[in-house]
Amino acid sequence: MKQIRISLVILFFAISFSTIAQSKIAHINTTELVASMPEMNDAKSELEKLAKTYETDIQTMAAELQSKVKQYDTEAAAQTDEENAKRLQEVQGMEQSIRQYQAQAQQELQKKEFDLLKPITEKAQAAINKIANSLGFDYVLDSTQGQGVIVANGTDLMEEVKKELGF
Repeated sequence: MKQIRISLVILFFAISFSTIAQSKIAHINTTELVASMPEMNDAKSELEKLAKTYETDIQTMAAELQSKVKQYDTEAAAQTDEENAKRLQEVQGMEQSIRQYQAQAQQELQKKEFDLLKPITEKAQAAINKIANSLGFDYVLDSTQGQGVIVANGTDLMEEVKKELGF
């Protein structure tokens, strides 16, 4: 019984290895592909423009805050404790508003980046699938650094996919 079990395990591994050996495997660096797509330049410039707008708004708000703080510091001695407390609350409220705006801006930038990159990555994936199917590959591994592929000496689909995408 034990010999039959060992024989079955050996047979299973032999079949598995022969199936893997017959599979055609290729690789592509998807990060490099997406970065080289012409649409990425438009997406990057749109994100940079939006980030610059937020940065300008935040700088304006910070300048207003600094101006208020400076004004209140110079006038503090002439004001009542009650008035100074009210002014302190106003300054703290302005600081809180700036922090909230920064957080909101960061969230909106992340959402915009996702919205801009999604169609680009989907287009790249569709081209990879089309080329892999047309060339008869069973598996395509992502050879981007850190994705788990240690050696990528097999077929690289980068040039074929770029041709498919028209660049």
